[in-house]
Amino acid sequence: MSVSESGTHNADAVSPNVERDPVTGHPRPPRREFKARGSFVRRCEGCNLPELNCLCPYQVKAESHAQVWLLTHPLEHYKPTNTGRLIGDVLSQTQVFTWYRTAPDEQLLALLDDPRYAPFVIFPDDQPDYTDRVVSLAAVSDAKQSGRIPVYILLDGTWRQARRIFRKSPYLDELPVLPLRTERETRYRLRKPASRAHLCTAEVAIELLRQGGDTSAAAVLDDYFEVFNDSYAASRSYHKIDPPTAAMQRLAACRT
Repeated sequence: MSVSESGTHNADAVSPNVERDPVTGHPRPPRREFKARGSFVRRCEGCNLPELNCLCPYQVKAESHAQVWLLTHPLEHYKPTNTGRLIGDVLSQTQVFTWYRTAPDEQLLALLDDPRYAPFVIFPDDQPDYTDRVVSLAAVSDAKQSGRIPVYILLDGTWRQARRIFRKSPYLDELPVLPLRTERETRYRLRKPASRAHLCTAEVAIELLRQGGDTSAAAVLDDYFEVFNDSYAASRSYHKIDPPTAAMQRLAACRT
């Protein structure tokens, strides 16, 4: 057997599980194991925060008339700094759907057609092509008075990803657009925003709940977000928060 024949024989004998180039079919060299920043940190299986400042003792449920549905970019699910999941920790009726451009979630489509709900897409009114769809918080009050459940649909991802979700999801095109108007500036410290006016997903939900009349739920979620924000930031510098902060104490008191 020649050297060339031997090489061909060995290539054909490569395990079928080896990754291959989709064009040539040739086996690709093994890639190094991916190690994300913070991948060596011991995390709580319940809250996914570093065990040093676990969030679990401060999880408190709250009730709200309005619901929050998250349409989440796939990459956000892998980010422990994602704040959308905090909403589900507090509001048990929260729905989370993964966004794929060519494969809309069937459950989401069914819920959008359910007459019990009055869904609103939360997005800025900064472009002229959908001004006819823009509504104010008065529409939320009208939905309540008609016996329907207001739903805030949050596009969970980076600002660029959120714009793509908004523009590339035909099933959202007929829904009213509710821009969030607030003087609140972000307190989020785990990612650097382009502007202090750019709120993270949990902060948007807090403001919507507060302005829509679900003030108790907004207060609990605000405290929970603050504890998450402080705990994660402290853990990055290997600092244990002790004694508990005021927000921690309020949430702990709600659990007793």
